[in-house]
Amino acid sequence: MPNRQAAALTAAALTAALLTVIPAGAASAACTPDARDLMVTHQPVDHTVADAKYHLARLTIDNNDTRCTLGEGGWAMYFNAVRQPTAVLAGEVGDIGRKHLADQAVSVTRADAAQSGDFYTLKPQSGFKPVGPGERRSIDIYFEVWAVHKSDAPAGWTIAYNGGTPKWVPSKALLDPADPKQTKAFSGDNRPVQTAATRYGENTTPKLDLTLQQSLVPQPLSATATGGSVAIGGGSPVSAPAELKGEADYLRSALRDVARGKAASITLRVNPRLDVDNDGKADAEGYTLTTAEDGVEIVGTDRAGVLHGIQTLRQLIPTDGYRAAAQGHKSSTVAVPRARIADAPLFGYRGLQLDVGRHFESKQTVLKFLDLMSFTKLNKLHLGLTNDEGWRLEIPGLPELTDFGSKRALDLKETGALHQGMGSVNDLGGGDGVSGKARNETEANLGRAPAYQGFEQNTLNFVGKGSGYYSVKDFEEILRYAAERHIDVIPELNFPAHARAAVQSMERRYQRTKDATYRLLDPEDKSQHTSVQYYTDNLVNPCLGSTYEFLNKVASEVAKMYQRAKVPFNRLNLGGDEPPGPPEGWWSGSPACKTNPDTAGKSGEELKQLFFRAWNTIALKHAGTTAGWEDITDPTHDFRLKNFAPLPWQNVWGWGREDWAYRYANEGTPVILAHATNLYMDLAFNKDPDEPGYYWAAYVNEKSTFTYQPFNVYANATEDRWGNKIEPNPSWTKLTPEGRKNILGLEAQLWGENGKSAEIREYQAFPKLLGVAERAWNRNTPAPDKMEEAWKVFSNTLGQKTYPLLSFYEPVGLSGAGVNYRVPPPGAKITDGTLSANVRNPGLTVEYSTEGWRWRQYDGPVKVGAYALTRTRAADGRTSRISHVGVPAWQNGTSYKSGALVLHQGELYRAARGGSGHEPGRSGGHWTLLQ
Repeated sequence: MPNRQAAALTAAALTAALLTVIPAGAASAACTPDARDLMVTHQPVDHTVADAKYHLARLTIDNNDTRCTLGEGGWAMYFNAVRQPTAVLAGEVGDIGRKHLADQAVSVTRADAAQSGDFYTLKPQSGFKPVGPGERRSIDIYFEVWAVHKSDAPAGWTIAYNGGTPKWVPSKALLDPADPKQTKAFSGDNRPVQTAATRYGENTTPKLDLTLQQSLVPQPLSATATGGSVAIGGGSPVSAPAELKGEADYLRSALRDVARGKAASITLRVNPRLDVDNDGKADAEGYTLTTAEDGVEIVGTDRAGVLHGIQTLRQLIPTDGYRAAAQGHKSSTVAVPRARIADAPLFGYRGLQLDVGRHFESKQTVLKFLDLMSFTKLNKLHLGLTNDEGWRLEIPGLPELTDFGSKRALDLKETGALHQGMGSVNDLGGGDGVSGKARNETEANLGRAPAYQGFEQNTLNFVGKGSGYYSVKDFEEILRYAAERHIDVIPELNFPAHARAAVQSMERRYQRTKDATYRLLDPEDKSQHTSVQYYTDNLVNPCLGSTYEFLNKVASEVAKMYQRAKVPFNRLNLGGDEPPGPPEGWWSGSPACKTNPDTAGKSGEELKQLFFRAWNTIALKHAGTTAGWEDITDPTHDFRLKNFAPLPWQNVWGWGREDWAYRYANEGTPVILAHATNLYMDLAFNKDPDEPGYYWAAYVNEKSTFTYQPFNVYANATEDRWGNKIEPNPSWTKLTPEGRKNILGLEAQLWGENGKSAEIREYQAFPKLLGVAERAWNRNTPAPDKMEEAWKVFSNTLGQKTYPLLSFYEPVGLSGAGVNYRVPPPGAKITDGTLSANVRNPGLTVEYSTEGWRWRQYDGPVKVGAYALTRTRAADGRTSRISHVGVPAWQNGTSYKSGALVLHQGELYRAARGGSGHEPGRSGGHWTLLQ
């Protein structure tokens, strides 16, 4: 029988058990190791083996079972990988990958019956050498292109013995930032890896004294402090006309969250002729805010303007007031500075796209993001409800969309759910075909409580909401909550590609009912195509009447939700991005397309255009306008849609689409800017292996978003994604004065592939979203030659004002306080034994330690010796990842004293006992892993 002892271990004991080396003894061939006594470690080894085509990685299997052997056959391991193992590819590269594995007596193939997506299986072949108790076996494997972040590692590992139930196998990712073969993606990658030293060189912003205007995000048009302060509180009388009842209620609720008592009165009113910039015209969404001895007055051009004034008032409340409230000690009143503030936005469209298709997010998380959007004066939530990996909205009459399409499971035949994807199924819950998962996020994190201040190992170990959906009631609540904050919710129903969840759900419906009314594929279609995410069966067929029946059914049901919520349905996003493969392959093998007189003889591009004309017409029956990705109405073609706004996104320097946004605008097409190089917040913050996220377009941080130039995006074209200097191409289309009028606004993108928890979503969004808010709202966009000076002010604003406020932020109408913004690790260097340190955002506290358990505040250069650790502490006590300087690499055969610090395989360890010569990471009780 398998050893069940590990199942009863505490999280801490589990880690020790996983790391303990057990002397190999007589292995029993009659038993198999408990899955929890195995460990799979992934580490890239060499990116030079085939420059930019594939790289060498190492999978290490540790068998920590005390008596059982992982045998020469009868088992299979399953996993997801964002990088394809080359063994599943066709052609020479695939042949090389397959032979490389065969020489090690293993194979890797696609796992699921559909052979579609990112799901794989590793199996032993004849001649595989068993892994006995306490033994370790390394398998070298080629994966396509590169993997220079830990979040690139394979995820969601399980093992099944003899076709039985798959059980969780703990896994981890290693990546040594000191090894160029692991961190240099290919010969053209010249971007340095982030270290304490590089950060020290970058953190050049001095601490500044901030004006009232500079203390607010986004910065208002004008703000003048008039001296003194005025007290306000939850009992402050609020006077407002009936039309502002919602805004008045919001204000009362916000004030009650922070203070109990009565104080100065607050007046709210609307003046439709309000002209805050004195140009003789009323300013939509504009406001004035006056705080004086006799009270507070907020005047808005409209109701939205009044709410914006309320949000500015909330930012004027001192951090100490929020801190006391968060700690359960509300003061009677809080004092805000007396001031006169006038403000109005640059753009009418100020958006955030939240992808809940790849990984689901709870209603609570969406509501919190909505309140934070309102706080930063954003007003459009583009909610990505559908994608290949999940359908997230209940549609009455089509239960399969949520009964099947909203679920992921380790279900190879996909009989009851989509197969495991992106390393997740039903989070750490059950009912998804995976047995023995960790009981909580700490256990999944191999025994360490996750801080979510960077990559966490638990995101490889099934943390992530692969399953979930919003009921009709949930969605209507989201709509009403958003409307109270003057935010439009723009649902995205993504077709014809990225539609696997819908296509396969409707196929299950057809199989169950034999009713083809809503079928989305032609079963005789022999077309072959593969999407960017490796799906081969995710494309709806434009030649079937049932496709349009489905689209009309879904759009009409969504419209009913808006009607019941009493919220206008202003815009529907059609999706339309990344159709797989070249156009000539789209539906070329579909008999339905060849026999339908409306589609016969049409090319793939013509069929795509036919589809979008019909889809747009259906959408406009239910919504006022439409939007979609740039792929729909490529400006190199004449094809355009009525009342449609494209979102240009693929402006990666050198890809050929850098000027699409301005080409649209100059021709008269309304445009929503969504440029990946600056507005994709899910992209990794920088080239630190512990920063989660992709990096296909660029590295994106809050400086990327803050310095974005909406009307001169080429000013941001200073280097490519690999750190090489570039110059803007003079042939790129320039935005004309008339074209500028067609820029509706801009939208930040928060895709969900790596967003496996609410904390990660917040980490990826903040502070990046604050830079987006500046560029979307602030009319005074600094010129390129003034941007560095403006950035220094903004960096101070974050460190001195905004971060402390977000530490204790309480969303109005929701429970819980605080935002998991990224706390920046310090920069540091040691010269002649003296530590010097600095921080990205002046105002934050830096701490240092020489042994990793006693921390002192850093106030200036200090003697430490050969090495030290530094970290940044936030106002609420949370800390950044440790930034180490001078710590030596572990040396095999060296006996270390208790408390000694070493680096090994990119991880930081402290010796837990004296005389330890054991290898860190394999020696339970000898070393402590530091974060």
